[in-house]
Amino acid sequence: MDVTATAASPADATLTLFVALELSRTTWIVALHSPMANKVSQHRVQGGDVEALLALITQRQRQAETRLGQPVRVACCFEAGYDGFWLHRWLCTRGVENRVLDAASLLVDRRARRAKTDRLDAAGLLRTLMALERGETQVCRVVHVPTPEQEDARRRSRERTRLVVERGQHTNRIQGLLMTQGIRNFEPTRRDWQERLDELHTADGQPLAPCLRAEVRRECRRLWQVMEMIAELEAELREATRAENGTAAQLTQLRGIGLAFATVLGHEVFFRAFRNRREVGAYLGLAPSPWQSGGVRRDQGIAKAGNPRARRTAIELAWLWLRHQPGSAVAQWFHERVGSSKGRMRRILLVAMARKLMIALWRFVTEGTVPSGAVLKA
Repeated sequence: MDVTATAASPADATLTLFVALELSRTTWIVALHSPMANKVSQHRVQGGDVEALLALITQRQRQAETRLGQPVRVACCFEAGYDGFWLHRWLCTRGVENRVLDAASLLVDRRARRAKTDRLDAAGLLRTLMALERGETQVCRVVHVPTPEQEDARRRSRERTRLVVERGQHTNRIQGLLMTQGIRNFEPTRRDWQERLDELHTADGQPLAPCLRAEVRRECRRLWQVMEMIAELEAELREATRAENGTAAQLTQLRGIGLAFATVLGHEVFFRAFRNRREVGAYLGLAPSPWQSGGVRRDQGIAKAGNPRARRTAIELAWLWLRHQPGSAVAQWFHERVGSSKGRMRRILLVAMARKLMIALWRFVTEGTVPSGAVLKA
């Protein structure tokens, strides 16, 4: 989920119909504030019934225009969630100025037992939307909605990540089952796994039990099916990267960045425009979180906001960058400050290095400036 603090310019609130949607699987709560009256009305719409929602908004808009004799614009919002962005695009194509809000950025009551209902949440969203329209950009964060093409392009890398996790689960399951029988040297990823499985015996020389052998065989078949899917996805990624010749292809020119890292960074991070390096660090969740109050000053660590997949990829890439680009300025900065330190201090500085590396890569894909000291692939 991509978040930005930028909001629309303040509009004349007296000529705006504010709409806030609290979405759930079965019921949508619609909170409206019309310029005709200084009060909020709430309505229930069956979940997914967009025609009823549009009819309700259109009815209130026409009533306000008839009463005031002037055009009335519609400003709408809802929280980012399981509904994705299809409703946002549907509303925008019908003339509704919609915003998708980051739920984690909304202010809530800090009482231990605060009341929470869909009606209260809808009213809170409406107040937040009205504050955004007044120009209070810090009241919440507005999600940067990707285009349908951008959203579809990232599915391959996300699917590959899930399949890699599933591959590890099947491998661990097979090895765990055989370990209970004292078998330690069986490799299920070898092509001759079926012949080797038929010849397996326990550590005390007994043949494998029939049910155990059948279970291991089924797990191996599932493992190989996942491996075939991964190979198919990687072939599609290579072909798409070669055909698009975009950000991912540009990143692969640097030594130490392969196809998997390049596609994740290209589709999750560098598909959008950043105004400065601070926005890059904040989007990755690698920005610091200071705590200052009176004489108390301490650091809470990185924010861990923004895109978690991109943050994990950035930190993994930082470790590989030290190995494949030891002469780069970023790697030398890390070694100068780490010295002989190990453990926690080394990990903290690696996160700082990951932030510097992402900023350098951002400049590489936007300005064409190769990171200082980095080596391109031959």
